[in-house]
Amino acid sequence: MLFGLDGVEIGLIIVFLTLFAGILSGFPVAFAIAGAAVISFAVIALLDSGGLLIHQAIDTSSQAYAGLIAEGVRPDAISIFRYPDLPRMEEPVFPLGWEVALDRNISFIVNRMNERVLAGQSIETLLAVAMFVLMGITLERSKIADDLLTTMSRLFGPLPGGLAVSIVVVGAFLAASTGIVGATVVTMGLLALPTMLRAGYSRELATGVIAASGTLGQIIPPSIVIVLLGTLAGDLYSTAQEARATSVGCTDALTYLGEPAVVSVGTLFQAALLPGILLAVLYGLYAFGFALLNPAKAPAVQMGSANAEPITRNEGLTWFLLVPAALIALVVAMSNLNVVGSQDVTVGSRSDVGQGASLRTNVSPACQEAMIDLHGQAAWDRAVAQQAEIDAAGGVAESVQLSEEERAEIRAERIANAPPFGTGVTLAVLLLAIMFAFARGVRPGADPTPLLIGAGGLVLALLVDLVFISPVTSPGTALLLLAIPFGIALRASRTAAARLGQNDLIRVIFPPLVLIVAVLGSILGGITNPTPAAALGAGGAIMLAAYRKLAEEGRSPWIILYGAFAIVIMLLLGVNFDMRIGQSDAAFEDVLAYFAAFAAFLFSMFSILYACWVLWAGRVLTPVVRETAKVTAMVFAILIGSQLLNLVVISFGGEHYIQQFLRSFDNEMTVFLIVMLVLFILGFVLDFLEIIYIVIPIVGPVIYGGTFDPKWVTIMIAVNLQTSFLTPPFGFALFYLRGVAPPSITTAHIYRGVLPFVLIQVLGIALLWFFPSVVTIVPDLLGR
Repeated sequence: MLFGLDGVEIGLIIVFLTLFAGILSGFPVAFAIAGAAVISFAVIALLDSGGLLIHQAIDTSSQAYAGLIAEGVRPDAISIFRYPDLPRMEEPVFPLGWEVALDRNISFIVNRMNERVLAGQSIETLLAVAMFVLMGITLERSKIADDLLTTMSRLFGPLPGGLAVSIVVVGAFLAASTGIVGATVVTMGLLALPTMLRAGYSRELATGVIAASGTLGQIIPPSIVIVLLGTLAGDLYSTAQEARATSVGCTDALTYLGEPAVVSVGTLFQAALLPGILLAVLYGLYAFGFALLNPAKAPAVQMGSANAEPITRNEGLTWFLLVPAALIALVVAMSNLNVVGSQDVTVGSRSDVGQGASLRTNVSPACQEAMIDLHGQAAWDRAVAQQAEIDAAGGVAESVQLSEEERAEIRAERIANAPPFGTGVTLAVLLLAIMFAFARGVRPGADPTPLLIGAGGLVLALLVDLVFISPVTSPGTALLLLAIPFGIALRASRTAAARLGQNDLIRVIFPPLVLIVAVLGSILGGITNPTPAAALGAGGAIMLAAYRKLAEEGRSPWIILYGAFAIVIMLLLGVNFDMRIGQSDAAFEDVLAYFAAFAAFLFSMFSILYACWVLWAGRVLTPVVRETAKVTAMVFAILIGSQLLNLVVISFGGEHYIQQFLRSFDNEMTVFLIVMLVLFILGFVLDFLEIIYIVIPIVGPVIYGGTFDPKWVTIMIAVNLQTSFLTPPFGFALFYLRGVAPPSITTAHIYRGVLPFVLIQVLGIALLWFFPSVVTIVPDLLGR
């Protein structure tokens, strides 16, 4: 053996040394990875052909090996790490020769490119990356960060450490709107760092809070890291759990786990929400605490009022907090009391399928024993009892065709139990009422009559809904009945909108906040998957940037405003009317609604094209498209290169060797801790893209093939990479900030500044480690 090392070990060393050399060479990363794959394979093949790489494999024909199999040890659990005394035999790292390995690699790379890049199931999710990148770059170029930083500084500046807290808030906001770490750090470094230094802030605090807040884009949805990790994690988790179920004697993962072995990007967005907010809160608390202990290094700064009219504290608390909170609490209480809810009484032509037992009990003895070990005896006994009841009742009720009498009976029951107020009407009334409350708080000295008239229209809308609209009222009739009350309210909303525009905080935050809520809300609420939501975000960002550009030039943005209104109209009509007008019994109002929605669609598309023209004429669209193409091409090029490198590692047994080493540990938590430490160290020299596509496929079958919740595993990896992104001396965020910092800021200032935030990151990881429910609680609640 060369240098006393196993041939596979030498092969792994060659691969990683070649990879690091390629990355440090200065070549584009995607080409460096692909080049490292080709060069490392050539070197390993050359050494193997010379007989210098010898692999010590377990002799499967020995009596000792046969004895372990006879004792019930699974073949995949037998390795040189767990049983070092087993007889071994020497073989080359390419048992069939490097020519066969090369042929297999070429075949695999073609198949993988077709599966994962060109036409596979994951391509739809990967398209979301391009559109999220477009959304983020468009919002960045629309100077949203400038307005946010200025407005937040006015809001938080008078507090101790207020500028630092405002940086955290803006960082979280930009993370949710752009999701691009480098762009966020650079933008805030250029805009906020000089302001904080002029205000007398400590260089360490200023640089630390900017670098740390910029990395929130790694974890706060819609994070590109989560999209890419989720695409990979879904495949790894499904495959690993199927193999796990088969190894214990069960037919599939659904039988063994009692639930499908599926994890989606949308679910991971839900899981990442609380951890991202938690880290942002910890950052803000540290900045505030630092200011209290060191007031001279983080002084309060008066930067002017964000409101056009001075208001008292009581007025602010009343109209901005107490009244909206009371309205929301009232609606929630009414919903819990079934006063507000869905009034849909549609009955299908077939009955519902009966509920089965919580676990499948018709399994082999080996599978039964494994399921009891996994779920516990109590869960198994409960499933057996449920199955006995089902069998006694004649089995699980199958879906059958309902007669007209049965459908009428079910429909009458639903009508009787329907809540008096519909969800849609109540939600519209709530949003408009909060809008009127905010408008009153912005201008408490102005004439309240228009707002009171609008509030009267909302009350009238609720009365009309209660008295004249029932669950069987057609959508067209309901629209006509509600037209006058909501017309009154919408007329008053013009006055409210004009007053809200006089508050900088609302004027700056509201448009992008609506876009973020629309994108994330549609994903977190399970309405759609990330790809259509990303398309909505990209289109909305283009319209928002065009609106700002027109406002800067003093031109009327009415086409953009009415285009956004047309999108809302199109969605409302699509939700409330049946758009299948090709049916023979299509109602006239449905046909009318279809053509109205189609007209709204045409106008909204025209407004988006007009927005593109405005940005192109303003020399904004060209750099946005160019940067989007550059980032997207880099992502897919790295994906292709990393797949090639993975195949090289697989071809000489490197992947199997690493997985055997990890599986040699009896404690699953120890294995995961080792993987986390390795990822943390690799994060110093590899970007998250390389780690996701090179390292995760190798260790994924081990960490996703155990008992850990896949959502928790994925979020832990994302937070770990975020910590590595921030940690001196190699954190990428530090280099981004160093590149835009003024000469008075040294590298030592940046390193000292980020250390407390690295400790906060470690604290955040520890909290997620010991309290996994922080990750799982939101998906569990929304899943219900």
